[in-house]
Amino acid sequence: MKTPKARTIRPRGTPWILGLIGVLVLVPLALILPLAAVATVSGLAIVGGALLWRRLSAFAVAQEVVSKEIGVLSQRLVKLEAVTAALIQSRMQGSAAADPAARPPDEAVKALDARLDAGLEEVTAEIGILSGIVRELAAVVASQDGDIARLRVQAQAPEPKPVPQAEPIRPRPAPAATVPPETEPVAPPMRLVPRTTLPAARTSDHFATEADAALLIEAFDGEGLEVFLQPVVTLPQRKVVAYEALARLKVGDAVYAPETFLPVLERHGRTTALDRRMLQRVATIARHLQGRGSPASVSYSLTPHSLFEPGFLRSLGRLVSEGPELAGRVVIALPQSSWRSLDAEQAALLAGLRGRIGFVMDRPIDLRFDPTALAERGITQVKVAAALLLRPLDREARPDIALEDLVTSLARAGIRLVATGVEAETEVPDLIDLDVPLAQGEVFAAPRAVRAEVLSALPEAAPPPPPSPDPPPSPPPQRRPFRDFLRRAG
Repeated sequence: MKTPKARTIRPRGTPWILGLIGVLVLVPLALILPLAAVATVSGLAIVGGALLWRRLSAFAVAQEVVSKEIGVLSQRLVKLEAVTAALIQSRMQGSAAADPAARPPDEAVKALDARLDAGLEEVTAEIGILSGIVRELAAVVASQDGDIARLRVQAQAPEPKPVPQAEPIRPRPAPAATVPPETEPVAPPMRLVPRTTLPAARTSDHFATEADAALLIEAFDGEGLEVFLQPVVTLPQRKVVAYEALARLKVGDAVYAPETFLPVLERHGRTTALDRRMLQRVATIARHLQGRGSPASVSYSLTPHSLFEPGFLRSLGRLVSEGPELAGRVVIALPQSSWRSLDAEQAALLAGLRGRIGFVMDRPIDLRFDPTALAERGITQVKVAAALLLRPLDREARPDIALEDLVTSLARAGIRLVATGVEAETEVPDLIDLDVPLAQGEVFAAPRAVRAEVLSALPEAAPPPPPSPDPPPSPPPQRRPFRDFLRRAG
């Protein structure tokens, strides 16, 4: 039986040719007999309307036929799915004693398996596309929620009350017969202009003056340095596996974060001293956790300036060699820019610390990671802000592969991705969808201060302060920023 060929609905050329002929005839006719041209145009309009109505009727009939055929196809697909499910169930539940002749042929089974695999691949691809669309929608909705919240706060802010303007003093008309005495002019009252915006929050200008900076340095040299711990948890179990030591400086009754006091310490050449003191306390905390039977490690983010301090990296080796039990429990973190700009001497010193001190890369400026190169450096964790993982990035900061594949490639190289700065519970499911293994942020636990008895629990086991740098003597402090400047300029 020959299958009838489907009729294709396409534009026809005959009406267009007739219309062109009519235009060529009507233009001269309109110049000679306008009334006849109008009557002809009206007749053509009626004929065109009739043809259009006929064409629309044909389209409606074709639409009904197509809808019926689609319904038949859907019924056939449902039957095919039922037959496929029955075949799969019979294959899975069939016993060895069944009649071999009743079994479907191997070729038919293979063809059915191929069709099922193709269908599953299509469904998987569609699900992946839908998940990407859902993530983009979630990002857009989150940004819109932020804009709405900001507008709501601005709308609820009290408007400044206008100060009533003082009425100008008008001189009274003097009597004609008398001359008024001369008086001093009265100045109009001072008008107070209300402030319409709040002052911007200050960060590093808290200690802009030398007197304030001297107070900060005095607190740093004294007992003002404190250590806060924030846990790093697994996803989705939220089990604590590590801690990050955060430096806080207490000046008077206020406690400041590093972004506030670090600029002052950099101006006075004290960043390396901060790292030395923090690492000593990190080692003490690691010993305390080991005594309690906890396998958690403690990490600390070094300042980039300490890498250029002579003898600092060697002091790290002495710190661990004096406490072999700290191997793998003390972890140092360096920014991505520092890992990319290591010279030969720094790379060799860090390579000598592998196996005794853990390495982490944090503060990334982009997501273009090379897992193999990072693993060769001894890096076991990469810390990335959750905003970089869940928000759209610039083209320069995007990885060369998808984020899901990036997490997989890092894990294949033995590197675990840590999402930092997780502040909302709604971000956790998105991180789990990306297969992020570790996370850190306020939504899990806020940083808490370490008790003084913990830092002084093992005074006899704590390593002594690191000695002065080995000869040759270190250059004067004023040359350090210049060397750093030259290095960054290169």
